Amino acid sequence: MAKSLNKSKSKSDSKDKDKGKSANKKGRVLSISTKTDRPPLAASAAESSVTEPSSSNSIENDITINDSDNEGSSNEDNDSEDENENDGDKISVIPLASGREEYPEPPMCTFSSLGLDSWLINTLGAMSITQPTEIQRACIGPILQGLDVIGGAKTGSGKTAAFALPILQKLSEDPYGVFAVVLTPTRELAYQIAEQFAVLGKGMNIKVTVTIGGIDMMAQAMELSRRPHIVVATPGRLADHIESSAGAVHFKGVQYLVLDEADRLLSDTFASDLGVIMDAIPKDRKTLLFTATMTPSILALRDRPRDRAPFVHLCDTRESTVSSLVQNYMFVPSHVKEAYLVHLLMSNVSQLEKRASAKLEDDDSGPSDDERDDKTVGGEKTVGKDKSIIIFVGQCKAAESLRVMLYELGFRVTALHSKMAQQERLNSLGKFRAQAVRILIATDVGSRGLDIPSVELVINMHVPRDPDEYIHRVGRTARAGRGGRAVTIMSERDIKLVHNIEARVGRKLEELAISEHKVLEGMGKVLVAKRAAALHLLDIDFGARDKIRQKKRGGNSDHHKRPTPSAKRSK
Repeated sequence: MAKSLNKSKSKSDSKDKDKGKSANKKGRVLSISTKTDRPPLAASAAESSVTEPSSSNSIENDITINDSDNEGSSNEDNDSEDENENDGDKISVIPLASGREEYPEPPMCTFSSLGLDSWLINTLGAMSITQPTEIQRACIGPILQGLDVIGGAKTGSGKTAAFALPILQKLSEDPYGVFAVVLTPTRELAYQIAEQFAVLGKGMNIKVTVTIGGIDMMAQAMELSRRPHIVVATPGRLADHIESSAGAVHFKGVQYLVLDEADRLLSDTFASDLGVIMDAIPKDRKTLLFTATMTPSILALRDRPRDRAPFVHLCDTRESTVSSLVQNYMFVPSHVKEAYLVHLLMSNVSQLEKRASAKLEDDDSGPSDDERDDKTVGGEKTVGKDKSIIIFVGQCKAAESLRVMLYELGFRVTALHSKMAQQERLNSLGKFRAQAVRILIATDVGSRGLDIPSVELVINMHVPRDPDEYIHRVGRTARAGRGGRAVTIMSERDIKLVHNIEARVGRKLEELAISEHKVLEGMGKVLVAKRAAALHLLDIDFGARDKIRQKKRGGNSDHHKRPTPSAKRSK
C-alpha cells in the first residue's frame, strides 16, 4: 500500500511540474491582496499591497476591513461545508517555505523576572506551572509595558496565559468596569478562555462574562450591564449587543482588545462585526493579536508605518506541529473509510462494556466507568476507557451520520457541530471533558484552541483542504509537552492535499500499517450501521431548519436589501 501511495504521489508531482504550481485560492485577508501560492513568511508582508492607506499611530486602527456582502458568511461557527471535498486533484502542491524570518528565542527565566506579582505566581504554582513557555517569556513583559503585541506560536504553547496574566496584573491595580474584551472565532473557545481567566484571577474575585450566539440575549445584556472585568465574546453576538443593547454595553474604559486565533478573525467572515466593535471601544486601547498560523494580513499590520510600533514575536514554526506528536496516514479506498475507522478505534482503545440497547440517543443510563470491568461482550472489544479521541470531519451532516453509525456499533460517542443547539454543544463538550464519553466527532468548530488534556488521538476522517486547518486539528493532542498521535485517513482523491499538509508542517507523514483481513471481517456490521445512520438522518430530516431559514432569507432579499451589517449575520 505504501508503494501505491508513493507511485500516486510521484505521478501527482510530475503533473504539477507540467501544469505549474498555481492555486486559485481566495486570500483570507483584510484590505490586503496576496499572491495565490504560499510565500515565505518573511516575504509575505513585503509582497502584499495595502489597498487602504492609514494614518494611524497604533495597530488597533490598522485593522481596516473590507465589508463583504456575502450574506451567509458571518456565522462565527462557519463550518467547512464544501460539497466538492473530494476534488483533491484540483489543488496544486504548496512548496516548502524557505527563508522564514527568525526571531531569537528569549532566554530562560522565571515568572518573577518577567514582572508578574507574587499573587499570580502563587496561583500558577498551585496549578503546577513553574516555568514560562517561549511565547510567555517573549510577550508578558511587553504587554505589561503597555505595548501592542503580535504573537505567533504553535498550538498548545500557552498563548492564552501569555495575554491573560499581564491583563490580570494590570486589572488588579484598578479593578473597575470592563477592562478587557477578548474575541474568539468559536463559542467553545470563548468558554475555555473565560474559564482560564476565572482560574488565574481567582485571587482577586474577577468577574468574567461570555457573550456568544445561541444564548438568550436578554440574560447576556443583564450580565454586560453589570460591568464585568473581562468580556469574552464571539464577534457576531457582541456586535448585536452593541447595536441593540446600547444601554447595557459600557466599553469606554476598555484598556485591552485581544484577538485570539487572529488569522480566523481577520477574515471577511467577521468583517462587518469587527467594524462595529472597533467603533465602540476606545482608540487608545492596547491591541493583542495571537495565533498559531501567521497570515500575510497579520504580518502586514506589523509592517505598516506608525509612531507606536507593535512588539512582534513569532516562535519557530518551520515545523508547525510539536515534536511529541506522531503523525500517520492510512491510504484506503474512499468507499471503505468507515470500516478502517472502526478498526482503528477498536485497536487504539481498551475494552468497554457494550451497551445493551441500541437507541439513537445519548446513553446516560448505563453504568459508570468505575462500575465497568474489562470484560468483552461476545468476544469483541468495542470502545476504550483509557484514551480520549477526537474525529474530525468536513461537514455537519457527516458528523451526525458518523455519530449515529458508531453508536449503532456500540461506541459511546458524542458530536460537536454548528447545527446543534448551543446547550447541546455545551453538554456534549462537558461529557467529553469529564471523560463520560471517550469519542468526540467534530467539525472544524472544535479545531480551534480547545485544551482537553485527556485527548491522545486525533483522527482526520476527511483531509482538510487548508493545511492550516490540519495544524489546528492535530493541535488538540500532544499539548503542553504531552505525547499524542494524529492519523489522517486518506483516499486516492486526497494525495495532493496530503502533499500540501506535509509541505506546510515540514515533515512527512508515516504510514500506519493496518490488517486488511481484520478490516474485512467487520465490514458487514459497518455497512449495516452505516445504512441505519442514513435512515436516521432521513427520519429526523437533518438540516430542515437551515433549509427553511435559507428560503426565508432568499424571499426577503427579493423585496429589500438589508439596511445594516448586523442583518447579514446568521447565528
